[in-house]
Amino acid sequence: MSRKDIYYWKCDRPSAFHGTQTRGEPDLTLQSQLAEELQRYFDCDSVVLSAGGGQGNHLTWVGRVDGKEMFVRVENGPEMDGQLAVESAVLELVREAGVSTPRVYGCDASRGRVPFAWQALEKISAPDLNHWHKQGVLELPNIAFAIGVAVAKWQTLTLPGMGVLDGSLKGFRSSYEDYFRLRLDQHLGFLVQRDLLTLPERSAIDAVINEHASLLRIEHGCFVHKDLALWNILGTASEIRAFIDFDDAISGDPMDDLSLLACFHDAAFLERAFDGYQSVRPLPREYRRRFWLHLLRNMIVKAVIRVGAGYFDRAGDFFLVGTGGGGEALRRFTQTRLHLALEGLQNNSDLSIL
Repeated sequence: MSRKDIYYWKCDRPSAFHGTQTRGEPDLTLQSQLAEELQRYFDCDSVVLSAGGGQGNHLTWVGRVDGKEMFVRVENGPEMDGQLAVESAVLELVREAGVSTPRVYGCDASRGRVPFAWQALEKISAPDLNHWHKQGVLELPNIAFAIGVAVAKWQTLTLPGMGVLDGSLKGFRSSYEDYFRLRLDQHLGFLVQRDLLTLPERSAIDAVINEHASLLRIEHGCFVHKDLALWNILGTASEIRAFIDFDDAISGDPMDDLSLLACFHDAAFLERAFDGYQSVRPLPREYRRRFWLHLLRNMIVKAVIRVGAGYFDRAGDFFLVGTGGGGEALRRFTQTRLHLALEGLQNNSDLSIL
C-alpha cells in the first residue's frame, strides 16, 4: 500500500498499532515459510532460524544461512506494506553518506512467493545502546556527540518531495507544511479522547503551531531518520557500531531528528548532540524554535503510540520504561515533555528547561 497519507506508520497504518502491542511468538508456519524462502533466495543448503529478540513492530530472527549469521526482519501486517524494500535502499544511501548501517544481504517485499515482506541484514555483534543505558554504564556525553555527528552527515542527503518516502526515495507530499499537519487533528483528538490532553491544552497546541507556521515553509527537505533513539543504535557502552530501523525515514526538516532525542533525554545529552552536529555543519536559521516545534509534533505522535499500544500499562522491563520505573512514570514523563515542548516553542527557550 502507499504511505502517501501516513504521518507515522506505527499509529497511522490502517491496522493501527499492529506489532506494537504484546503478542506471542511468531507462527511456526510463517517461520517454516521464511526458512524455505531464504534457502531458495540464497541458493543454500541449510537455513536455521532462532528468535531474534527484536522489540520493534517487526518479527525478527537470527538466521544461519549456510553458517553465515544474518538478522532477519518480517513485516506481516494486513496492509501488505512494502516499505522494507524502501528501507533497504535507504540503508545503503546512509552508509554512502559516511554513517555505519548494517549491510543488506537480501530483501523481498513483493509478497509474490510468501505472504509477508522480509529483509536479511548483516548481524551486528552488539546490543542496542539502551541495553547499556539501563545498566547505567553508557558513556552518554561521547555517545550523544557521535549521534549528533551522524545526524549531520546523513543530512547531506537531499531528497525530492517531502514526508514519507516512496519506492523511488521521493517524499509523497508536495510541501513540508502539508506533511507536518498530516493527521495532526486526529492525533490531538485521540489524546483528548483518551484523557492525556485537555481541550484547553489542545487549543494551546493548535494556536502555537499556527503562530509559527512560517517555519514549516521550507524549500528543500533533508534526510531524517524519524525514529532516532538508543534502541535503534547498536554498539558498546562507549562506541556506536551501527544505526538501524530506517523504515520511517522522511524528507524533512533538519531539526526533526535532534528533537527526537529530546523525546527521551535531558539538556546535557542534547547539548552534546548539538555540539556533535555543529562539528560537521552549522545549525539552521531559527534552530531553537524549529527544535521545539518538532519536539512538540514528535511528542504528540509518541503519546498517541504510547496510549494506543498500552505502553502506560507496561512493567519496568519494557524497553521504553526506565529502570525502576513503570507505565505510570512513562505517562507522567510523556505529559511533562509535551508541556515543555509547548513552553519552549512559546518562549523560544534554551535547552536548559529539559
